[in-house]
Amino acid sequence: MPPLPAPLLGLLAGALLAACALPLPWSFLSYLPLALLLVFVTGEDAPRRLAGRMWWAGAAYSAVHLWWLTAFLAKLFGTPVLGVLAFLLFALEGAFLAVMAFLAARLVRTREARVWALAGGWVLLEWLRFLGPLAFPWPTLGYSLLPTPAIQIADLGGVLLGSVLVAATAAALVSFWWGRRPPLVLMSALWVAALAYGVTRVPGPGPTQPTLLLRTEFDSFGRATRQLSPQAQVEVQRDLSTARRPGEIVVWSETALTRPGVPERLPEFPGPGISGLGTFQPRQNAVVSTDAAGRVLSLGRKARLVPFGEYFPLYGALRPAYRVIEQAVGFELGGFTPARTLTPLRLNGALYGAYVCYDSVFPWVSRQLTARGAALLVNVSNDGWYDGWGVEQHFQMGRVRAIETRRWLVRSVNQGVAASVDDLGQPVQLLTRGEGVLHARPRLLTGETPYVRLGDLPALLLAALMLVFARRLDRAE
Repeated sequence: MPPLPAPLLGLLAGALLAACALPLPWSFLSYLPLALLLVFVTGEDAPRRLAGRMWWAGAAYSAVHLWWLTAFLAKLFGTPVLGVLAFLLFALEGAFLAVMAFLAARLVRTREARVWALAGGWVLLEWLRFLGPLAFPWPTLGYSLLPTPAIQIADLGGVLLGSVLVAATAAALVSFWWGRRPPLVLMSALWVAALAYGVTRVPGPGPTQPTLLLRTEFDSFGRATRQLSPQAQVEVQRDLSTARRPGEIVVWSETALTRPGVPERLPEFPGPGISGLGTFQPRQNAVVSTDAAGRVLSLGRKARLVPFGEYFPLYGALRPAYRVIEQAVGFELGGFTPARTLTPLRLNGALYGAYVCYDSVFPWVSRQLTARGAALLVNVSNDGWYDGWGVEQHFQMGRVRAIETRRWLVRSVNQGVAASVDDLGQPVQLLTRGEGVLHARPRLLTGETPYVRLGDLPALLLAALMLVFARRLDRAE
């Protein structure tokens, strides 16, 4: 039987990794398919052909992990045919990994050294994907630790520290298979240490803040195209808010309220509480706190705009092309103003780290808010843009923000997962279907974790150490 062609093997390797990298009960085994992927990619000696293998694997990894984007684009443009535009993103994600693989292959020559260089380069690439105007850090390896206590190491070095553990374990398995045992012995010890660290973490003490969380089911596309009246959404949320109990603050979801400009009062909002707010002059996606009289106490803008959703590169220069898209979807694109600085919201003598939707997959957002005194994380979101597994991915990734900062997290959402999550990242209350409310009792916590103080530095240093080890292996042969 003739061997399978390299492109097909690459697609299989990437798809297998994606199937294990999702936050599912078996996802902590992601180092196994990653090890197979590293063996496959390094089977080519020429840097360009090696990079080609990585492109096939990387594109498949992104496609399986983000398959729900095809349904989203089909819904956005009103035809299943245009769902294939998502394949451009899958190809781009594969290209980023291919470039990294090409550079790793130029850095070192021997096969085992390239395995370690690819492992370290993978983590560095994940870090880069948190940065820049086109940042998209969705499929990050560290999230695969969520089913295990090892995810608790995120308070030491963020989700990227989890990526280091996965990538280094995969490389160590390959080295062991090829006869080098010390790396796997070291990684086994680190796994034991990470699991021991995780099982010994306990929730932090602090006063409770009764909170009313909402889940609604509005058509996000109908709202954007003005086929659905914003007032209808307000009325439903006001009705749900009548379930409020004494002492509770109310949290409404992303853009639950809209205004032409920044208001001084929001009389229709049943304060005290926190609500998402959309404004048109300036155009911004914001979150505000209000007192019992509806006076706006503080405002924070969305920090990270969604590429090709709220932010469009060269929007002015390419306006004719974007105009065609605007006519197809039925609403104006871009023009949003992101936050320049991140400041917690003030409410009832406490500080709340409130952020909007997509911000939840960027650890630096919650980290900065916590460093500035936030005692509770509040994620207002409209997950009606996502489809299928994307909704669950968004929630699962957001849980890690609670671990990194050791803060409780509460979520009010439209068509997503309304939840209260403790400072160990464990869901305490969930509402995943239908319209309704949660009476949550999150704790207001203080203190700074190593991650809040140091950020991604520990993970980056360890990734660099893998590259140093790769160079050492290369020179030894």
